[in-house]
Amino acid sequence: MSTKNLYDDKAREKIKELAEDVDFCMLVTNMDEKPLSAVPMSTKQVDDHGAVWFLSKNDSEHNRNIEKDSDVQLLYSGTSDMEFLSVYGEAFIETNRDVIKELYSKADNAWFDGEDDPSVTAIKVNPKEAYYWDNKDNKMVTMFKLGMAAVSGNNQDIGEKGKLEL
Repeated sequence: MSTKNLYDDKAREKIKELAEDVDFCMLVTNMDEKPLSAVPMSTKQVDDHGAVWFLSKNDSEHNRNIEKDSDVQLLYSGTSDMEFLSVYGEAFIETNRDVIKELYSKADNAWFDGEDDPSVTAIKVNPKEAYYWDNKDNKMVTMFKLGMAAVSGNNQDIGEKGKLEL
């Protein structure tokens, strides 16, 4: 696996690509205490500045944790395509109804009572530091290449990893 660090616009593009492709991540809050608090979240949007957006209930444990300490970690694991992303950042709770309506989709009705539900908030995560692992091929091809490397002793190009600096 080769290392390719990305900067500024390229880093934001890689965060957007991987976060939207994988979609679900674990949002880790309350990082100063053990055990960590981690909940699955669906990425609603990655904006042009690289901020990652989610929807959440105003009385959720993770909203309360963000209000106490805004440091969060997002852990994306797309095992079918062997894509992984770790984002450390600062989270903000957004209650602007226009923002919530922009992010809301019909699928969100599984968790909320429509886009006008007063309990819906948005969470915006501004990345401070990120790291990615992105295999160029799907899981089967990657496993085959790893097997070839084990048998032949030759290096195999299985993808890229690197730091994303915004």
